[in-house]
Amino acid sequence: MNSEALKQKPILIAVTGASGIIYVETLLEQLNKFNKELHIIISENAKKVIEFEKIDLTLFSNIKYSFDPKDIEAPPASGSTRYSAMIIIPCSMNTLAAISCGITLNLIHRAADCFLKQKRPLIICPRETPLSTIHLKNMLELSKAGAVIFPLMPAFYQNPKNIRELSYNLTARIIDLLGLKVMDIKDWQEIYREKRGL
Repeated sequence: MNSEALKQKPILIAVTGASGIIYVETLLEQLNKFNKELHIIISENAKKVIEFEKIDLTLFSNIKYSFDPKDIEAPPASGSTRYSAMIIIPCSMNTLAAISCGITLNLIHRAADCFLKQKRPLIICPRETPLSTIHLKNMLELSKAGAVIFPLMPAFYQNPKNIRELSYNLTARIIDLLGLKVMDIKDWQEIYREKRGL
């Protein structure tokens, strides 16, 4: 992904009705450090999960626009609207299936459809376990169509001290896919060199 283009265009974040809103919180917190303009769509089911998991996403000053998921005329519904990337986090299996089948029932589905047809960066972060054959087929179809499938499966080699740090380490890897680097997170190469005294 072109990091130069990322400096000029906003990032579209979509939040759907799956558990794991803490991942959204740490992603927004990290993107805030890059002064990136963010546009966000929060599905109706995601609003229920946000309330249940007690996480406030209204604190981030870099969110310039918050679109109604039912507003199919909003800018993200058009392929002519320029974004540097779209991240669906967490991505419910319902949203995954709709996008995979080309069904556009709301603004999130329609925006993702635009990213696929325009061949623009689309990062989908599913949060479900176990995965059925249908889930896996939908992920495969979206991968073939050009999306990056980034399951919310945290790593432990950074020795996280708590759940928030675990989430922070994982969302830093999503940002890395955008060509950006969260400076206070060590990647495996840095950890390997430290272990070997290189």
